[in-house]
Amino acid sequence: MNPALVILFLFLALSLFLGIRAQRGKDMNMEQWTVGGRGFGSVFIFLLVAGEIYTTFTFLGGSGWAYSKGAPSYYVLAYISLAYVLSYWLLPPIWRYAKEHRLVSQPDFFVSKYNSPMLGILVSTVGVLAIIPYLVLQFKGLGIIVSETSYGTIAPTAAVWIGVLAVTIYVMISGIHGSAWTAVIKDIMIFFVVVFLGLYLPYHYYGGIQPMFEAVDAAKPGFLIFPDEGMSISWFVSTVLLTVFGFYMWPHTFGSVFSAKNENVFRKNTVVLPLYTLMLLFVFFVGFTAILQVPGLQGAEGDLSLLRLSIRTFDPWVVGLIGAAGLLTALVPGSMLLMTAATLLAKNVIHVFVPAATEERIGRIAKGLVPVLSLICLYYTLSGGEALVTLLLMGYSLVTQLFPALLFSLPARPLVNKYGAFAGIACGVLTVVYVTVADVTIGTLFPSLPAFIKDINVGVIALLINVAVMGVVHVLTARLTASGTRAAAEKSPTI
Repeated sequence: MNPALVILFLFLALSLFLGIRAQRGKDMNMEQWTVGGRGFGSVFIFLLVAGEIYTTFTFLGGSGWAYSKGAPSYYVLAYISLAYVLSYWLLPPIWRYAKEHRLVSQPDFFVSKYNSPMLGILVSTVGVLAIIPYLVLQFKGLGIIVSETSYGTIAPTAAVWIGVLAVTIYVMISGIHGSAWTAVIKDIMIFFVVVFLGLYLPYHYYGGIQPMFEAVDAAKPGFLIFPDEGMSISWFVSTVLLTVFGFYMWPHTFGSVFSAKNENVFRKNTVVLPLYTLMLLFVFFVGFTAILQVPGLQGAEGDLSLLRLSIRTFDPWVVGLIGAAGLLTALVPGSMLLMTAATLLAKNVIHVFVPAATEERIGRIAKGLVPVLSLICLYYTLSGGEALVTLLLMGYSLVTQLFPALLFSLPARPLVNKYGAFAGIACGVLTVVYVTVADVTIGTLFPSLPAFIKDINVGVIALLINVAVMGVVHVLTARLTASGTRAAAEKSPTI
C-alpha cells in the first residue's frame, strides 16, 4: 500500500480520536461546548488562535501567492503580526466583559453592549455569510491536499466526504475542546513540516536562500519588489490596515477569546504569536523555490506549487507527512468555523424568535445545526462553489465592518447608540457587496486620481461610509429620543 496513504489515515484517525476523547469528564453544556468553560490557559489559547490562522489557505495559498504574486504576498506576514500586537489592548476588556455577563458568542457581545437583539441578528448574519465560503475553502483545500499527496489514490470528492464526516462528529461531541486538542498535534506537525520545507528546498535546489532569490530575480526581474501600480505600496498599506481591523472580527476568532481563564493569557500570547508568524516566511520560501522548479502553474494552479514540488522532491512517506500536516490545517479551523456558525444561528437568531427556549434546548439546536451546515458547505464544495467565489472575496471586508461598532462599545457606556451601530454596519456591508459584485475600485470610480491613491484598497471606502453613517444616525436618533423624552415629560401630570 502507498505509505503516504497509510500516514494520512493514521493522522486522520488520531485527530478523530483526540477530538472525541476531549469531552471525557465534562458536562457538555452550552458554555463548555462553545467556550470550554472559560478554563483554557495560555497554551490552548495560543493553539486555538494559531490553529485558526494556519489554515489550508495559508498552507497552499501562502506558497501560491509567493509563486504567483511575488512581493505583494508579504502583506499576509505583516497584517497577522500587527493584529497580534493590537490584541494586547483589545482582547482583555472584551474578555472581562464577556466573563462578567457570561457571553458565549460574538453577537452576544454586541447584543449586551447595545441592548439590541436585532443588532445581534445582523452581526450573526454577517458572520455566517463570511463563514460559509471560508468553510468551503477549507473543504476544497482538504480535497486537494489529500488527493495530491496520496498520488491520486483518493479522489478529491472522497477526501472531502471523509474529512467532513470526521470534523462533524467530533464537533458535535466535544465542541471547542475537540478543536483545542486536535490543534495540539496540528501545530506540532505544521511547525516541523513548514520549517523543514522552507529550509531544505532552497538549499536542495539553489544552495541557499540568497541564491534562490538571486535566481528568481534573474529569471523574473522586478518580481520580488512591489509594482508601481496595482498591488503597489499604497495597496499594501491599506490592505494591511483593513485586515488588521478585521482579524479578530471573524466570529470564530472572536469567540475563542471567551475561552481564556484570565486576561493575562492574551498579553503572554502577544509576545509569542508574532514570532510564530515568522513560519510564514518558510511557506513563502517554498513558493519562491517552486517558481523555477515547477514552472507553468497558471492562476489558481499556483496554490499547488508546494505539493507539486514536494512530490517531485521527496519519497512517498515524507509526502504523507506533508499531506497529514495539510489535512490538519483543514480540520482544526473547519471545526471552529462549524461550531461558531451553529452557535450564531442557534443562540443569536433562533433564540430571539423563540425566547422561551432553555439554554439546554438551544445547545441541542446548535449541535443539530452542525451536520446541516456541513452538508450545505459540502454541496457547494462538490458542485464547484463558483457562486461563492465572490462571497469569499467579500469575507474579510464583511467582518471588518463590525470593527467600528466594537471599538465604540468598549467604554463602560458605548460612544454610539444601537441605531447608529446597526446603520453603520448595514451600510458598510452593503457597500462591500456592491463594490465586490460590481468589481469597483477607487481607480474605476476616480480614474483621474494619482496611481498611489487609485491603488488604495476599496474596502477603505466601505469603512469610511460605515463610520460616517454611524455618527450621523447616532446624532439624529439621540436628538429624536431626547425630544420624545422631553415631550413625554411635559405631558405627564405634576405631582
